[in-house]
Amino acid sequence: MILITGGHILDPASGTDAISDVLIDGNRIARIAPGISAPDAEVLNAAGSIVAPGFIDLHCHLREPGQEISETIETGTRAAVAGGFTAVCCMPNTQPVNDNAAVTRSIVDRAATAAHARVWPIGAASVGSKGEALAEIAGMQDAGIVAVSDDGRPIATAKLMRQVMEYCGSLGLPVIDHCEDASLAAGGVMREGPRSIRLGLKGIPAASESICVGRDVEIAALTGAHLHIAHLSTRASLDYVRAAKAKGLAVTCEVAPHHFTLTDEDVVYDTAYKMNPPLASRDDRDALLEGLADGAVDAIATDHAPHHPASKDVEFDRAPFGITGFETAIALALSELVHTKRISLMRLVELFTTGPARVLGIGKNGIERKLAAGPPADITIFSTDHRWTFRAADSASRSRNTPFDGREFRGAPMATIVAGRIVYRRPVAAASA
Repeated sequence: MILITGGHILDPASGTDAISDVLIDGNRIARIAPGISAPDAEVLNAAGSIVAPGFIDLHCHLREPGQEISETIETGTRAAVAGGFTAVCCMPNTQPVNDNAAVTRSIVDRAATAAHARVWPIGAASVGSKGEALAEIAGMQDAGIVAVSDDGRPIATAKLMRQVMEYCGSLGLPVIDHCEDASLAAGGVMREGPRSIRLGLKGIPAASESICVGRDVEIAALTGAHLHIAHLSTRASLDYVRAAKAKGLAVTCEVAPHHFTLTDEDVVYDTAYKMNPPLASRDDRDALLEGLADGAVDAIATDHAPHHPASKDVEFDRAPFGITGFETAIALALSELVHTKRISLMRLVELFTTGPARVLGIGKNGIERKLAAGPPADITIFSTDHRWTFRAADSASRSRNTPFDGREFRGAPMATIVAGRIVYRRPVAAASA
């Protein structure tokens, strides 16, 4: 048994906002109440910290199978729990692509062996993510996928997107799209604008994303399927999502911490600032902040994208897109959203818990995010005031590609519990920088 004492419980599912204790017996929550007595339990003192349902990351890359030089399921999930995540959804752009049940099962089995965060795979929408023919979606669902996506590539054509949505609608699976018009984005390495001109780097226009979002929303209206927009980064894209929600369409979206923190003005000749979607304009960033505050955005997702250092240690034009994100997500959300009073702590917890759970479908695959007697004991404990410095060299991830190396933070994950096991506890030595 584990007894979490004196924590400030924030649970969007029930609206709980109170100081209380949590008793865990086995892999489930046994009781929540003030002053619980459990003499035989291991005590975890959470006084001064927030105790929340386990955080979910809707969008990450674990690289296994095939790209273990950059990350493995073991190292990636170890970084995830260090970042406060109890469950992560890994994208299918592995080698081989996760486009069939055999690959899905191998990921699920490997994650069970690693025994850190829960891993909920996302299957490819098309065979090999090539945009030509439907993948074995029903078989992958039986093996454990929670959504489909051709991540890194938009689902290639409107016709294929309609087929994917119609099929996934019948299966109750959300369709996640990386929205980008390839003909507009081709060869671009950062957001098109004054900064790209000054740096002499080929730009990707913001319309490359929003045009594809508009297409997808139209097809969602046609099919009635659940469309989820990955790593949304522009005001125009968010406008499409707002309009879709106003019409009652099943359209949701996520925003990554780097997109609500940085802008294209921050880009320098450092490949840690190269990501896709690229860092956008200040106006786009402000729109994301508005959407996070008013409910238009459904979730925060990291888009954790590790790359071996050698692949990033090249000219900006030649480097792959992507940055790591597990271990800085909560701290960035606190710094940019809560400490600035843009959102409440309850809203922050919602964006990492019930928001992602609603996207995936609460009740499916055991997905449930609430603090109450009975559900699995997946719990995230974090501090809003703990001061620390993120050092990429100390990351649990196998990769180091982040623009936040050396950044000082106020607020951090303090402990992560998965299925009643403490899988991460912040070392005392990390209390200050």
